[in-house]
Amino acid sequence: MGTGVIVTNVHVVATCTKETLDSISTANKHVKFSRIIADGNRDLALLVPVDNLTNGLELAAKDRPEPGTEVTTWGYPFLYNGASPLFSLGYVAGYRNEIKNNQTVKHIVVNGAFNHGNSGGPLLVARSNEVIGIVVLTYNFYPPEIQNIIDDLQTHIAGFRYSVTRPDGSKQSLSDGQLAAIVLNEFYQKTQVMIGEAIAGSELRAMIKEHASELPATSALTKK
Repeated sequence: MGTGVIVTNVHVVATCTKETLDSISTANKHVKFSRIIADGNRDLALLVPVDNLTNGLELAAKDRPEPGTEVTTWGYPFLYNGASPLFSLGYVAGYRNEIKNNQTVKHIVVNGAFNHGNSGGPLLVARSNEVIGIVVLTYNFYPPEIQNIIDDLQTHIAGFRYSVTRPDGSKQSLSDGQLAAIVLNEFYQKTQVMIGEAIAGSELRAMIKEHASELPATSALTKK
C-alpha cells in the first residue's frame, strides 16, 4: 500500500509470527517484518516491514463503484506457486454488511473467478492502480445433501486405516471414509467459483487510522 505497509487477511497469516513471516518484494528480495497488526472482526492484517517499502498501491478515496463496474485482482489460485501472481477479472455485483462481534464490516460482492488463493489480494477497478477492497472469501455452492454426506464421512472412524503424513511431518491414522472426505473437500476447495467478496477499502482506511501511531510516520493514507 501507499503506506509502505503490506495488507492481507488475518486468516492468511494466522499461524505466523513476525519472526516466521516472510515475503518476496517485486524486486525479488525477502521482506522481514517488525510488527503484525491484526483485526479479527474485519479479517485484516497490517504487516509493518523492517525496511520501508516504496512503489505500493494507493487506497482509493471511494470504494462503492456502481454494480457492473469491471474489477480485477491478482493472486495464487489453484495451488499455483509461480513467482508472479495470476490475474482475475470480475464485476461488482453488489454490497453486503457482515456482522461480527457486534461490529458491522462492509463487503463488496464480486461476480468473478476468485478462489481461496486470492485471499488477501487487492481488489482494483479495472485499468486503475487504486485499491477499493481486499479479497476475503469465495462462495462454493455445495448442495446441502452433499455437504451432509461429507460431514458423515468425516465422523466415520471404522473401516480400513491409512497412515498419512501431515505438512509438519506428524503421522495421522485415517479410515477410508475420512480419507474420502478429505479428498472431496480438497476438490471442493480448489474448484473455481464465480462469486467472491472483498472487504471494502473504507474498512482498511479506518483500521489504518486506528493504528496510525504504530505505522510508519510517512504514511500517506493516515493523512487523508
